[in-house]
Amino acid sequence: MPEFFTFVHVGFRHIADVEAYDHLLFVITLCAVYRLQEWKKILVLVTAFTIGHSLTLVLSALDIIRVPPGVVELLIPVTILLTALHNIGMKSTGGSTFSRVVSVNYFLALFFGLIHGMGFSNYFRTLMGDAGNITLPLFSFNVGIELGQMMIVLCFFGALLLLTQFLKIKHREWTLFFSGAGAGVAIILILKGLNA
Repeated sequence: MPEFFTFVHVGFRHIADVEAYDHLLFVITLCAVYRLQEWKKILVLVTAFTIGHSLTLVLSALDIIRVPPGVVELLIPVTILLTALHNIGMKSTGGSTFSRVVSVNYFLALFFGLIHGMGFSNYFRTLMGDAGNITLPLFSFNVGIELGQMMIVLCFFGALLLLTQFLKIKHREWTLFFSGAGAGVAIILILKGLNA
């Protein structure tokens, strides 16, 4: 059991680490269009991302698929940029258009989760080295990542609640601010990756 908690801690620390800001930024950008009252949609969204990255984490960690780390590190900011641009171009009209866009967000979360899972797997593979049985470490590492993501989502929506209640910030401004910030950082990361 100590091994389980060790890898939960490592997974949590990996996602909650400031140095893993690309993953943090993606989760925040992905959630930026939602209101706190839409917690069920947020739960489905995070679950879609989880399914995507869990699948590639397992496949990559078991060496079934292998993508060069440089390619993965370039694709991760591309996912942030595309999500941010999608958010910025979205109209919060509330009708069926909004519902269709939210459905697209679920697909984006699942698909982009596949890419982020490869980033997690490169880190996980270095931790494991030549270890034999990776089932328990892989499962517990993934649990740690999920706990870290949930913490990010809770903090993000806690801040949203405070700012909209006390400072009367409009939700569209909130969405544009975080999506714009996400796009800006993503462009810097993409340019850095292309020049590496």
